[in-house]
Amino acid sequence: MNAPDRFELFLLNDSLGEKKITEKPFAGMSNTSDFIILKEDHTVGNLLAEHFKQHQNVMMAGYKVPHPNVAEVLIRLQTDGTVTPREVFIDVCKQLIAQLAQLAQNFTREYELRRMATAGEQDGNGPNGGKP
Repeated sequence: MNAPDRFELFLLNDSLGEKKITEKPFAGMSNTSDFIILKEDHTVGNLLAEHFKQHQNVMMAGYKVPHPNVAEVLIRLQTDGTVTPREVFIDVCKQLIAQLAQLAQNFTREYELRRMATAGEQDGNGPNGGKP
């Protein structure tokens, strides 16, 4: 078949020198850059754009996927000039990583508590003394 291997949709090709994120300053507006993210789709584009909009120094943020068959996202980010678009991009990514780490920690804690409670009920030590 002519279809590319599935791994090509999400793994960067080092031999071609692919970079995950490329910044291109946008000449049409001051303090504006376009960020091209390879091997990603609407999930990452929307997540980043919405968090950029919540940043205090961002004036405008948006994203688009140029073509459904091309795995890349274009994000345009304009700041108020007190910080660069690159600084906002890095700051928001750090915040998202911290939030996802906290989510993973909370999920693991709840999962372990649920597992211990279920094990206790099966041993007859539950709230009903092992009775249904």
